[in-house]
Amino acid sequence: MNNPIKTKFGPPVPELPVLDVEKAQAYYRDVLGFEIAWTLEDKTMGAVGREGIAIFFAQHPHPAPTQHWIFAEDIDATYHEMKTRNANIVDNIENKPWNLRQFTIEDLDGHRFTFHCDV
Repeated sequence: MNNPIKTKFGPPVPELPVLDVEKAQAYYRDVLGFEIAWTLEDKTMGAVGREGIAIFFAQHPHPAPTQHWIFAEDIDATYHEMKTRNANIVDNIENKPWNLRQFTIEDLDGHRFTFHCDV
């Protein structure tokens, strides 16, 4: 059996539907510590980035919330940072029965990010 060569993939880049691209970018910059990467001239798409994570935003009149998981090496420090930045923490940090320590934040458009690490 022939095994094809496997090429290296980068991490996925989510494209989140949002009501207002610039407001989403400002929230991710000011509250979550991202940097604004680019914005289309017509403001219908844009992106932010932080430590190798990129997130695209696309303007949509009725954005449907999404769920994403992000590994955090030092989960307690990440939780403290998000609390200090006044992120909307919807699930506080705790050890779960499935052997993860995790917490969840929610952005302006209802998108949720669960930060986690192994217990």
